[in-house]
Amino acid sequence: MENLYSEGTGSNNEQLSMNHGAHELLDVHEVLSAAIGGLNQMVFLRDKIQDPELLAILDRQYAFMLDEYNITQEAYKTGHDPKHPTRSYKMQMSNETEYGLKPGQPKKPIQSAQEFNDEIISGVLLGIHKVGATGKTAAASESTNPVVRRVLQDSVPNCVEMAYELSLYQNKRGYYQVPKLSPTDMTTMLTAYGQAEGAKNMPN
Repeated sequence: MENLYSEGTGSNNEQLSMNHGAHELLDVHEVLSAAIGGLNQMVFLRDKIQDPELLAILDRQYAFMLDEYNITQEAYKTGHDPKHPTRSYKMQMSNETEYGLKPGQPKKPIQSAQEFNDEIISGVLLGIHKVGATGKTAAASESTNPVVRRVLQDSVPNCVEMAYELSLYQNKRGYYQVPKLSPTDMTTMLTAYGQAEGAKNMPN
């Protein structure tokens, strides 16, 4: 059987996996780089947070993301199962959403770092997870190494869950407003699609 691993050059003498396609290597490189960027932003933003609830969310998500980064990096480097399977993130927010729009000041870019506030910080954190979900989905869809593909695939729901937690926090604080259609328009949209039957020349 072909040896898919060759001796690494790191100080811990780990074996490096050669069982990766070029596309996969580049995609996972982007995933890991984005994760580092997100973690670094969390470290930078932590001391600027005023709301204890947002601080607790950041601390919980940072610890989870750091662990996910490490197991992804390990699987990427060795091609083997990491030290533990991908865990599931458990948010601690009620999933109740307040619907409707309230007039407010137009949003625009800040002009100084002193304008940083919890609304801006929670938006940055939400963006981190949306980038992670997009990148990991794309990378997992075409990864050739089965271990790396599984780690990435299992991580996507966690990105979605952390993003959802932040969107709920923003909605609760009035930062993230959710418009709602009129009952007539909503009914029109909800009834716009019907059940499908298989085409006659396709298997059922």
